[in-house]
Amino acid sequence: MTFGEQPAYLRVASDLREKIVSGSLPPHTRLPSQARIREEYGVSDTVALEARKVLMAEGLVEGRSGSGTYVRERPVPRRVARSGYGLTTGASPFRQEQAAEEARGTWESSSEQEPASAAVAERLGIEPGERVMRTRYVFRDAGEPMMLSTSWEPLAVTGRTPVMLPEEGPLGGCGVVERMAAIDVVVDNVVEEVGARPGLAEELLTLGGVPGHVVMVVERTYYASGRAVETADVVVPADRYRISYHLPVR
Repeated sequence: MTFGEQPAYLRVASDLREKIVSGSLPPHTRLPSQARIREEYGVSDTVALEARKVLMAEGLVEGRSGSGTYVRERPVPRRVARSGYGLTTGASPFRQEQAAEEARGTWESSSEQEPASAAVAERLGIEPGERVMRTRYVFRDAGEPMMLSTSWEPLAVTGRTPVMLPEEGPLGGCGVVERMAAIDVVVDNVVEEVGARPGLAEELLTLGGVPGHVVMVVERTYYASGRAVETADVVVPADRYRISYHLPVR
């Protein structure tokens, strides 16, 4: 088989990827063995091994102990809808974001005070070491982990108020805009930056991914008159979800 000028392992991986995507190698099919790849493509054992590693890193195949390497089931991506931030009495942030999808959502959360790291302090416009309330969430749709979120709120804003704990008190579970309004802090701007990176081991363990899987990360920060009052990292598995924005035209 004659190929172009790409490195040999990438050419082999590309050909196998095409077979997986086209359905020639359907889900749960065993990938050709290293010896078969070597023979079929006329490459060395090292090249065959590296090609298989590429497919594993892309999440297209998975190794099964004592059995071999198999084509993974390719999930049909679902949407994580994000449609703006406003005063929606009684609605949680998760419900606001999933409203268009009629999500069957549940979540778990835990909050703890901690000193702000340098990165968090920069995003909040405070000094490193200042106290913040960190809240971690695991969001589920129909029981399946679909999204992680970690938020930080400066205690200089929320400390000793009824909304100090985002998931407790009279406005527990409500959105940031509504919670802040309850303490006379008017949120007037929200900035989101979306990026992608390999998932951290602990993230993939919770979300059900495998090492090498890519996650999308939304860095979100709420502002009131130019002052950051909350910042968060929202983590979504890229192979199972797409982030869909619904933005009103003004």
